[in-house]
Amino acid sequence: MFNNTSTFHHDLNSPSTNQSFKFSMSTSALLVVTVLLALVTVLGNALVVIAFVVDKNLRHRSNYFFLSLAISDFLVGAICIPLYIPETLMKSWLLGRGVCKFWLVIDYLSCTASAFNIVLISYDRYQSVYNAVSYRNQQGAAARAVIQVATVWILAFVVHGPAIMFWDHVTTVGPIVNGTCKPEFSSNWHFLMCVSILDFAVPTLSVAYFNMQIYRSICKRSRRIPAEDPDPLPASSPPCLGLPVRLAHFLRSIPLVLGQQRLTLHLASKGQDEGLHHSPETHSRSFGAPSLATARCDTRSQCKLLRDRKMARSLSIILVAFAICWAPYSLLTIIRAARKKHELRDSWYEFVFWLQWVNSSLNPFLYPLCHRKFRKAFLKVLSYRQQVNSVTPSPVTSS
Repeated sequence: MFNNTSTFHHDLNSPSTNQSFKFSMSTSALLVVTVLLALVTVLGNALVVIAFVVDKNLRHRSNYFFLSLAISDFLVGAICIPLYIPETLMKSWLLGRGVCKFWLVIDYLSCTASAFNIVLISYDRYQSVYNAVSYRNQQGAAARAVIQVATVWILAFVVHGPAIMFWDHVTTVGPIVNGTCKPEFSSNWHFLMCVSILDFAVPTLSVAYFNMQIYRSICKRSRRIPAEDPDPLPASSPPCLGLPVRLAHFLRSIPLVLGQQRLTLHLASKGQDEGLHHSPETHSRSFGAPSLATARCDTRSQCKLLRDRKMARSLSIILVAFAICWAPYSLLTIIRAARKKHELRDSWYEFVFWLQWVNSSLNPFLYPLCHRKFRKAFLKVLSYRQQVNSVTPSPVTSS
């Protein structure tokens, strides 16, 4: 009995048992993290797609680009990540050559399309600032947006698709090397340099350029608005411009409704003091609490400036997230191909490889889910689902 017990404790403390236990724990943790990443990517982007389909108010030209971005990122979470999880855990590709080819095409297509869609969104925001009049007139033109989106997907496929599909017909190297699924051009650093310029450097520089131009326009208008409106708080304000901000705050501080009586504020006409040719009558308006909620900007141009500032901040966040997630992978793949002997640690490559996919899980939270119209659409979808659940009759039990 004593010998058997000591043998049992010896087996628990043996190096092989500890290694297998550590391997099991690390594998389980990795499985949980990768599955959570896939779920967040799928659910976040699916919510954007569903909101676009359900709410007709979102079907403007600019929102088609967010739909395209959500579809490309949804493919990453629904196909690319799940098919790669077994290789990450087992350190070997177990799904065969055909699935390997399919996975490579979808992976490179969706990731490149995601990068190109970010450029398209940035260009659209740039147009809304520099060509505001024509941009507003084209908001209902969905056909042009569809053509631009289709062009993005075609270009994204051309960058990698033909090389993945036909490279093995030129060389004898297949997509599965040493038990791992990777494109045949993964060791050709000249080709990798070219595609890295197309799917990383060009998008990054383009988004940075559009964002800089937007900030430049914002700075110019910020200096010009005070000069155009030296007295932003006149004694009176036409009804179309709303209330001045400080006047609105003043009115909030006094009781407007006392029983059945309403406070009436008489404002002297500014034109009377300036000698304009109209009757020097006073403007009498009744103010209630709901009307004060609309007093947010002094002028229409200031409201537009505030919207453009928010948009520029959103584009800056998208650019930073894209650069952080894509730059390490693009640089490391070129270095690995140039060294030929893969002297870099595989763990580093795995980390930056997954980091590129993290960008697809972040994109829906960086702009669409922060957009006011999208938030309304999400609430509409969720409220509709709650109504359906409440209307569903409960099963009747027979006595």
